[in-house]
Amino acid sequence: MSKPATRTLSVTAGTSKKSAKSGLNEIREDSPSRLIDGRIKELSDWRGETLARVRILIKQADPEVVEEWKWRGVPVWEHDGIVCTGETYRNVVKLTFAKGASLDDPSGLFNSSLEGNMLHKGEAIDEKAFRALIRAAVALNISVRTDARPVRSQKRPKSARDASQQG
Repeated sequence: MSKPATRTLSVTAGTSKKSAKSGLNEIREDSPSRLIDGRIKELSDWRGETLARVRILIKQADPEVVEEWKWRGVPVWEHDGIVCTGETYRNVVKLTFAKGASLDDPSGLFNSSLEGNMLHKGEAIDEKAFRALIRAAVALNISVRTDARPVRSQKRPKSARDASQQG
């Protein structure tokens, strides 16, 4: 039986050129961290400052967090799944937690109202509560991933043949 044909898409920082193997255009792409740096610089106002501060707090809370750039320009922080996103709009910086409804938020930082996940100009962030919320989101992602893994038995199940030979 022959192996099915595969198509690959190469991502390079160089100029765009055709891949002889796939016939697809290669993509020129910066790293997600650089794209987030660019967004912060591009905003050059309180929204950029807020996004930069939130980013620092996320990294403090979880040094293993991975930065991503999704949905045509949304900063995303992941650890075993999406932790949160950081969208910027004209009047707010919106932080969305992927499993926000399942998170304990004893400080009412983001789950206190429908607009609880939006930061407005001049609003202070409860940094301690925010870092705790990030750690809770990471812990939830890890627990969901761990719970989803199949439990493997240490003993091999007996087949009908094995049982007949023992008896």
